[in-house]
Amino acid sequence: MKPSAFEYHAPETAEEAVALLAELGDEAKFIAGGQSLMPMLNLRLAVFEHLIDLRRLDELRGIELRGDSVWIGAGTTHAAVGRSETVRRHAPLLARATPLIGHFQIRNRGTIGGAIAHADAAAEYPAVALTLDAELEALSPRGRRTIPAAEFFTGMWSTALDEDELLTSISVPVCQGRCGYAIEEFARRSGDFAMAGATVAVRLDADSKVDRARIALFGLGPSPVRATETETDLVGRSADEIAAEEVGGSALSTLESIPSDIHGSAEYRRRVGAAMVARAWQRAVQEASND
Repeated sequence: MKPSAFEYHAPETAEEAVALLAELGDEAKFIAGGQSLMPMLNLRLAVFEHLIDLRRLDELRGIELRGDSVWIGAGTTHAAVGRSETVRRHAPLLARATPLIGHFQIRNRGTIGGAIAHADAAAEYPAVALTLDAELEALSPRGRRTIPAAEFFTGMWSTALDEDELLTSISVPVCQGRCGYAIEEFARRSGDFAMAGATVAVRLDADSKVDRARIALFGLGPSPVRATETETDLVGRSADEIAAEEVGGSALSTLESIPSDIHGSAEYRRRVGAAMVARAWQRAVQEASND
């Protein structure tokens, strides 16, 4: 199938892009890599009279170490994130999540900002943003504002972005100290969206006690979610005395509801999700212990 007719716009600046969106209103949509939007348009699951192409906006692309954070332009492709030495050194969880996203064709076209703004509950980057306490910068005709990742994802395919806002960048704090990171997911086939997945970031103190823990779950609800109660319970405990299976069971116990569909029942997803958390926790702690 092909999309319904639309008018194409190619602004030269981000300010011009948000001005166009404000002017055209609900009948307009931003398009970057188009890896999520185009299939929806082709299947007529979404219809827009105007598409605002962001590919000419060089200001939305790039990866830089800015002080104690890694800055990534929202228009940066998944492939560029995966190739970046800055990301591998200072935001390794992003680097490890990237190969799990779709297939290489998708990673060559899709953008990190598009993936995060699309807010698919089974996608990797939204969960990584939650885990790393990322800060997301948005631009509108009113100016710029920063949204913490913890406040960004509001429900199924919905975010805290206002209707006239554009996600322009993602900033990830650089972990200082004995840090470890891991992502684990279960999918039917390589490149498929995860039925259940987990991301973990942990920091240990000099005595190998948990100084900070971050655990995010994806594919297990309408949006990615942090296991905050489990995180709090882990802080101050010796990493050697924490069983990975305990962490997995605790993280999944806080979920109020888990989807059930043809791919797996809620109980099956719960068991798989707990196993993914346990594996990720074990790998992250091992990495932190070796620092």
